[in-house]
This record gives sequence, structure tokens and C-alpha cells, in this order.
Amino acid sequence: MLNHILVPLDGSHLAEMALPTAALLAQKLGADVSLAHFIEKNAPISIHGDRHLANPAEANSYLAETVRVYFSAGTRVECHVHSEVVDNVAKSIISHTGELSSDLIVMCTHGSSGVHDFMVGNIAQQVIAEGSTPLLLLRPDKCGDSPVINRILVALDGIPEHENGLPLVARLASVFSASLDLVQVVPTLATLSGYQAASGRLLPNSTSIVLELAESEAEKHLAEHVSEWQSAGLQVQAEVRRGEPAPQVIAAAQDSDLIVVGTHGKAGLKAFWAGSVASKIITQTQLPILLIPVSLVFS
Repeated sequence: MLNHILVPLDGSHLAEMALPTAALLAQKLGADVSLAHFIEKNAPISIHGDRHLANPAEANSYLAETVRVYFSAGTRVECHVHSEVVDNVAKSIISHTGELSSDLIVMCTHGSSGVHDFMVGNIAQQVIAEGSTPLLLLRPDKCGDSPVINRILVALDGIPEHENGLPLVARLASVFSASLDLVQVVPTLATLSGYQAASGRLLPNSTSIVLELAESEAEKHLAEHVSEWQSAGLQVQAEVRRGEPAPQVIAAAQDSDLIVVGTHGKAGLKAFWAGSVASKIITQTQLPILLIPVSLVFS
């Protein structure tokens, strides 16, 4: 669990802005790091205003210098240049998480312009939607030479099968001595969607009662996590909020340094960005986001 971090790099200063956070995580977790570059078919001459690395020798030299600049001597760092030309960089990143035994990917988004400006077009989008490895997504304007993780907000949905990544969260909180804020959002009558919204219109009183019961159940569910983690020595508090999930999670995270969200993965690019709560959170916040596929099991 978080023993090997993969950082894809294309040679741009933008991509490099993920490195201070990756270096800090490696130091705190005692994790290995792989810096990876993929030779892209018909690659542009420049990327994000920087020269795009287009040949293996140049890429190897660049990665070696990157290790010297960003990582301490005590961190185990490997450089991997995939010299075979690839058509789809995102799929290569995903496949290399298995080849390199990586259990966390760290990447930067393009900046503040929204979902369509992710690093190298839609590479990060594809890694999120189609990958099965936890992904730490950083905004370059929020990356600094001294990353801080003092407070972590964890968004839960009350489904136990979606909470397999919580041991990973607990480990992060422990190594950073960070406090944890758990939040679960229960809809209001006005914010129901799909068939639930139709039921709410037909049976508003009954639906309101069901939602109140759901709020009560959410409070009990979160209290169990609080008790468990406080017994383990973690600083944790919990809150149930009402309304639309994404805006409520973002509001709850205003004093946080990191948001943790579960994703279903394998939904496909269009499906993920069309309806996922995680996708809405990504596009509406400047905070770093750790996306954990709900299918994964950590121990």
C-alpha cells in the first residue's frame, strides 16, 4: 500500500510541478519512485511552452537530471523511458502501473481552465476514468516547493463496499500527522435526481421521511468510523451535509489540504465525465484530489 509512486513526465515545467509532492510522499512513506516518459507518436515539437522530449537519449538524460534536482539521496528512484513509440500515452501510463508495480500515480492538471485543459490534452482524464490505480491529481498553481498535508477531507457515500481505500487514507493521516474530516452528503428533496426525483415529486412527504432516515443512518455510519480511527490515535471528525454531493463536498473542504474521493473506474471516459460526482469535484476545486478506485482492496 503506497510503496511505489509513478510520476509521468513529458519534459515540461508543468509536469515537473508534481515532483515536490511526489518527493515528499516518497520520503514520508518510505516509497520507491518511478519517473516515466513515453515516446509519443507524432509528438508535437513543444508542450505547455516547453520542448517536448522526442527521443530516448534525450529523455534518459532529462530524467536523470530530474532525480538529482528533486530527490534526496535516501529515496530510491528509477527512471523509465518507454522507447517504443506509442499512440496512446494514457493507456501506456495505465499499463505501466502494473509493469512497474506502482500503487499510486501523481500527476498535474493543466491549470485553472477546467477539465479540457488537463496535462497533454485528455491524458489525465483517461487515466482517471479507465485506470485502476489511485491517482493524486494536483493543480500546478497550488503546487509548491514545500507541499503541506495537515488536513484531509474524505468524501464517503455510506456504501461499505466503496470504503476499501480507507486504510490508505488512515496511513496518509498517520505519516503526516494530519487530521481527518469525514463528510457524507444526503440529498434534499430538491436535489434528488433520476428516478428518485420522480418519486419525490409523486410522494414528497414519504420521500422526505426516507431522506431524514438516510441522514440518521449516515450519522451513525460516520460515528463508527470516528470511533475506530480515534481509537487508533488519529484526529478525526465527521459531518453529514444535505444537498448536491459535489458542491457540499467542496464547501466542506475549504480548510483542507487534500480531498479523497472514491471512483468506480472502468466507466469509460464519456461516462465518467458525464455523471460522476468525482468528475464534478475535480472540475470545481483547486485542491489536490486523491482518487481511489472503489474496487481496490487495501490492508
